[in-house]
Amino acid sequence: MNVTAIAERSGNWWAVEVPEIPGLFTQARRLDQVEVMVRDAAGMLGRQVGTVTVDPKLSKQDERMIDELLTARREATEARAKASELTANAVGLLRGQGMTVRDVADIIGITPQRVSALANA
Repeated sequence: MNVTAIAERSGNWWAVEVPEIPGLFTQARRLDQVEVMVRDAAGMLGRQVGTVTVDPKLSKQDERMIDELLTARREATEARAKASELTANAVGLLRGQGMTVRDVADIIGITPQRVSALANA
């Protein structure tokens, strides 16, 4: 049986409950220990589990912070991809106009080696 381990902070521990197995409660210091603790506790109750999905419950404030962080990371990844595409396009355009590798590097702020790599890609 696949189960979900709901983990909530309780002091320095994660208090863990598994709704699919009534009476299964355990605790762990770290989230990466939850699966082992759930399997151990299930075994003590005579139950075997398949996949253990750990679902950490955070405060609303922490959830908002994590959501903001993940959004910023996603946007940064998208911006890096866009910048890489624009850089490659600029190198191709400027080199196509006959500019030297060093001139292109000075104009767009990358190394001459990077210009050469992009121009030869």
